[in-house]
Order: sequence, then C-alpha cells, then structure tokens
Amino acid sequence: MTRVPQTLFTKIWDEHRAGVRADGRDIIYMDRHLVHDLHGSHAFAKLEQTDRTVRRPDLTFGVLDHSVATMPGRTDESNPKGLPFAQGMRAGAERFGFRLFDIADAEQGISHVVAPELGLVLPGSTYACPDSHACTIGALGAIAFACGTSELEHVLATQTVAMHKPKQFRITLDGTLRPGVTAKDVILHLIGLIGVAGGRGFVVEYAGDVVRDLSVEARFTLCNMTIELGARTGIVAPDDKTIAYVSDRLLAPSGPDRAAALAAWRELRTDADAAFDRELHVDCSALAPQVTWGTDPSHVVGIDGVVPDPAAEEPERAESMQRALDYMGLTAGMPVAGLVVDRVFIGSCTNARVEDLEAAAAVVAGRHVAARVRAMVVPGSSAVKREAERRGLDRIFHAAGFEWHESGCSMCAGSNGDHAAPGARSVATSNRNFENRQGPGVRTHLVSPAMAAAAAIAGRIVDVTQPGALEGGQDEAV
Repeated sequence: MTRVPQTLFTKIWDEHRAGVRADGRDIIYMDRHLVHDLHGSHAFAKLEQTDRTVRRPDLTFGVLDHSVATMPGRTDESNPKGLPFAQGMRAGAERFGFRLFDIADAEQGISHVVAPELGLVLPGSTYACPDSHACTIGALGAIAFACGTSELEHVLATQTVAMHKPKQFRITLDGTLRPGVTAKDVILHLIGLIGVAGGRGFVVEYAGDVVRDLSVEARFTLCNMTIELGARTGIVAPDDKTIAYVSDRLLAPSGPDRAAALAAWRELRTDADAAFDRELHVDCSALAPQVTWGTDPSHVVGIDGVVPDPAAEEPERAESMQRALDYMGLTAGMPVAGLVVDRVFIGSCTNARVEDLEAAAAVVAGRHVAARVRAMVVPGSSAVKREAERRGLDRIFHAAGFEWHESGCSMCAGSNGDHAAPGARSVATSNRNFENRQGPGVRTHLVSPAMAAAAAIAGRIVDVTQPGALEGGQDEAV
C-alpha cells in the first residue's frame, strides 16, 4: 500500500491522537503542560468545585511571570496587586503536586522561555499553555497550543485537548537577510503582508533558506508572533541546530533513551510532495528593519517607509487605520524614522533571550541613553539573566543608562506595574501594540532588539543598519 506523504504537523498530530469525540473533534494528548499565574487560580478553583484533580502532575509545571514585579530586589510586596495570583499558584502547586517556578526559584521566568530552556518541550512533542504565545515553542519542531481558561481546566484534568485538526499553511522564506535584519523584522513583515487574520484556521510551517539560517533563538521569535497572523500555531522542522539546542537540556532524554531520541528527531520533517492547504513564498533579501506605526501588528512599514494613507484603503479598513493614527498621534505620509521616543522596553517572550540581549548590548556599548528616554531591559528568565551577567551584558546596559531588571513579562502585558506614562511613545521588542497595552494612552512601536537599543541611544526611531544613525539625540516631543 502506497504511503501518503505527510506534513510534519500531521505526523505529530496523528501520533498524539488519543481518540475522536462525537462532535468530530480529535482528542490530542499533551506531553507537557505549563500554567502561568494569571489563569492558574481560576482553573484550580474549578477543579476543586467539580472534585477533580490534575491528571499528570509530573507533566504539569507552573510559573510566575505575568504578575510578578521585575524591579531589582523584588518581593511579593513589590507588586501587591499581583500577590493573589502568586498565592493562587502556590496553593494549586501544593494541593495538586506539580512543580512551580516561584519568584525566588533559580529557573523562574516567562513560560515560553523557561519551557525550552529546561527541555520541557522536545521535538515531536505536544505542549499546552494558557497564553496566546504558546506557539513560540513550535520552533523546536513541536506542536504548541494556547488554551483558554475553560480548556486549561480540561487539560489539567485529562492531559488532552479536544479540537478539530487545523488546515496547514507553509510559508517559505527565501533569500538571505541583510545585516541587521532579524527574525522580528521577518515576522512583522509577514503580518503586514497577510494581515492579522491571514492565518486564521491554519497551522503555519515555516521553511526556506531564511529559516534554515536562523538560530534556534531567532526561530522562537518567528514562531512567537504566529498568533498575530491569526494562526493556531507555528512550527519549524528540527535540524542539527535544534538537536544541539535541546539534547543536553535538563529534561532531555539521557542514558539508553538518548540515542533513540536523537535518531527520531532527525527524521522529523515534512515528506516530499506532502500537500498543504495554502503555500506562500516570500523573498526576504531586500527586507529592511520593520517598525509598527499603528495599534495592531499588521500596521507596519520598513524603517525607510512612511505612515500609509487611510484614503487609499477600503472604507472599513480606512476607518480602523484612521483610529490608529489618531491614537498614535501620527498623520499619513509621515516617515517613521525620526519619531521621538520616551520609553524603550527590551524584553518579553518574543525578544528577551541571550541572543537578543547581546544584539542590543552591541548597539549600546560605549554609548548612553538619550536624556529624555527611560530604557529598561527585562531578561526572559532568571537563567537568561545569569548568563547575560556572566557575559557582562548587565554592565554594558548599566553603563549606558539602562535599567536592568529581574525576569518577567513586564511591559509586554503591563500587568505587573511596569508601564509608561499616559501618552508616552514607547519602542518595544514585545509582540503587541494594542491601545493602552503598556499603559493608558501609551503609543507602542514594535521593533527588533537592536532597533530598540538604537532608539534609546538616539532618542528617536532610527535605522540601526545605517552608519551614523546613533549620532546625537533629540529632546523635542512628537
């Protein structure tokens, strides 16, 4: 019997399918499950109300990331509003017996940074987390799903997710990135190209020369913002880089299981001639650093571009674009380069790994933050923070006038007390630029770590790839 070629996603899906519900949804087994502080307490309370327990506490982990303060020397009292979330997670961990990475734990950090660091997720596995950006972990060749509050309770009780199999979309990224252009620029460009609903109903597999050239950490960035395409998740086939990244992690297979795991990971790929529901090729060779100008990630242009004119769009889109321009204090035709900056945030599950911090530090070394700017660096995990300090990156940032914080979600979600002043213009390496996300009236521009660092030094949005871009500052407001 001839075997039908399969995609990587289908192979993992089929291997983890435990059954089919009467409503036609597949029941997919989750190899690992990670709960964070904002949603854990509610799910634990629901379990108690229905007299259920956590089915696999040995495969369930918890983190404090969204609500914890990130200021140096933090304690529970540093962010009193977040204390109920922390207490709920601690009570859940004690009652149900799962491992919690608490505020003082050496492995504490943002869920999507901690999970791959520790080897909680491995190639070919499945992973669930009650956070939109669970898709980050697809960079390891795993299926990573975000789950809502109701689904979270279900996963805790059954270790499964019930869902219809998504359609499949392969995006092939062709060419070679110019120096200074990053995975963040690629994914922002893609979102601008196909829109925030362009991937709706799909799982995206990223392929092509650009993906092969990216580091594993850069692939995390690429997959992280797949949700901003509207897609269910993203995935990259594992290769030698992936295997080198995961093979010695704390929870990676060891002993006699190691050789078998390595061999299996090397076979994880989409078969030749496997069919996708949609295909897209994007040439990235001429791509410039990207900057968002509006209030969703599809409002993006190259640093050499201008704010688009709503009058050139269909009426419905024109109306939303005009609202975004009004909120951002911009007008059609303005260049994004030169916009004056008040705050810079380098952090989040999108861009707060060691590689990201090194890229930012390379820009700021020997320079100083502009007088009008408050700039902060928030490592993605406590392990990232330790490694960055071992490499001396904290000293570079301190000398340049940046604040150096503890690990957490920080200004990305704005739920821990880290936010900008009303009306401030913020440049951030995070994944969402929605209205009020970083504080009431805050105007957020999404960029790569190097671009954010350059904005902090210049006091305005500049093209970090251009010689002389960091010369001088600017104090007037825009």
